[in-house]
Amino acid sequence: MLASGQCTKADLCYSLQETVFAMLVEITERAMAHSRSDQVLVVGGVGCNLRLQEMLAIMAKERGASLCATDDRYCIDNGAMIAHTGNLMFQHDMETSIESSGVTQRFRTDEVHIAWRS
Repeated sequence: MLASGQCTKADLCYSLQETVFAMLVEITERAMAHSRSDQVLVVGGVGCNLRLQEMLAIMAKERGASLCATDDRYCIDNGAMIAHTGNLMFQHDMETSIESSGVTQRFRTDEVHIAWRS
């Protein structure tokens, strides 16, 4: 397509961004439905993207939910999300010993018991 002049590099990049962001919004909406959540918190590096924030805001509004997009100071990594989750776990007496903790590359978040949602 680029070689034939059917589209520009900018058009191709925009199309790719829109497709990826649409997928992220769909996954987020599905997660909200499964967890019965009415809130979305977007953090991390990709959270800085204003177009993604706009798309998430539209989805949240259509669901009667709220979107919190943190400012750029907190969008450099997932530290705020990890800290918030740790605080929720602490409030619900959930502990993980150092010995039983570790990294699971293919961690299934849909198989995790979330005590504060029970």
